[in-house]
Amino acid sequence: MDPETLGENARLALDTIHQKPVKEIPSAFLLVMEHSMIERLAGAQPGDYVKEPEKTYLGMLRNVGTCLCDQYIPRNPLSMGQHGYENKRKEATTGAEEILVDGILIDSPEAVVEHTEKFIFPALVKAVEEFDEDDKVARILEKERSTQEELGPNMLKSGYAFVSFPCLRYGRYGYLNYFMAYALYPEAMEKDFSLQADLAVLQNRAAARAYREGNLPPLYRLDHDMADSKHTLVDIKSLDRIWFPHFERSIAPVRDAGVKLIWHCDGNLMDMVPRLLECGLKGFQGFQYEDGMDYERICAMKSRDGEDLIIWGGVSVTRTLPMGTPDDVKNEMKWLVEKGPKTGLFLAGSSSIAPGVSWENLETMVEGLDYYRTHGRDGIE
Repeated sequence: MDPETLGENARLALDTIHQKPVKEIPSAFLLVMEHSMIERLAGAQPGDYVKEPEKTYLGMLRNVGTCLCDQYIPRNPLSMGQHGYENKRKEATTGAEEILVDGILIDSPEAVVEHTEKFIFPALVKAVEEFDEDDKVARILEKERSTQEELGPNMLKSGYAFVSFPCLRYGRYGYLNYFMAYALYPEAMEKDFSLQADLAVLQNRAAARAYREGNLPPLYRLDHDMADSKHTLVDIKSLDRIWFPHFERSIAPVRDAGVKLIWHCDGNLMDMVPRLLECGLKGFQGFQYEDGMDYERICAMKSRDGEDLIIWGGVSVTRTLPMGTPDDVKNEMKWLVEKGPKTGLFLAGSSSIAPGVSWENLETMVEGLDYYRTHGRDGIE
């Protein structure tokens, strides 16, 4: 990436990543899911999104003045209809009546352990043995280069989906039997986290190389749901024992290369926030305020190096946008800016904007993003 070739919006995003004292507040990408809203924001005709998803989606991002885009997924809204997920196939976490993985019926916590020992552990060991760092670096650089080229010079592409760390496997086995296995067989769970981390260290050394060789923007968003609306999905003390040590060693290569790692927050992650900061994370994105995520308290925290945090503040997509009024949207945006950090603040939606949000609320948010992008904190009345 050559900073000299960037447009005004992209430069604003890069300066904000570096936490320079800029007045303006950059906007991050909006993941709008309703096709008619994408078309309206893009200035397109009804039906254009389905016919030309990439062109229409990119037109939306450009029209709303997006400064930063990490997860460029123009076809993702095709997975939804006008009223949300329609005729979606039932899977392990969405009501499947039977979970069959590699011929093993996952009907008990013992079946989870059986499958991990028979299939997962050997696959991880083999992946470590066969890992090709040069190939991984080349694939990261090509993907980031091609996406930045598609976005154009006025929208900055930052990192997503190539830094690894140990994850909970509820998506494969379903919630019930996986979390029973987690509680009953902690040794097997830790072995899984350890082997995942062994591979992640190699992958993240390659990612650190890619950041250096490609001069990539030093921001990366980590994304894995680990909480519900009340608390973490598993006991936080168990995470201290068997997950956090492997998580920290897995992210060390990119953290130590100067990449600012931020965490996508779904649910109530307040117990994890200080622990993630202790591991070297630099900020957070995607707050569910109604679930107990204390935005003001988090924004007042510091990284373990004593620096202000990078905060990707979002208008609530689960409360304010679908159920509020345009005035509610304005007030929440004002609050996000007033209570956000003085440097390193981005604005967007808190997560995907599902079908059902009124045009008036969406339009008000887009107008607010433009206002703060041009006026900054001087725009607070």
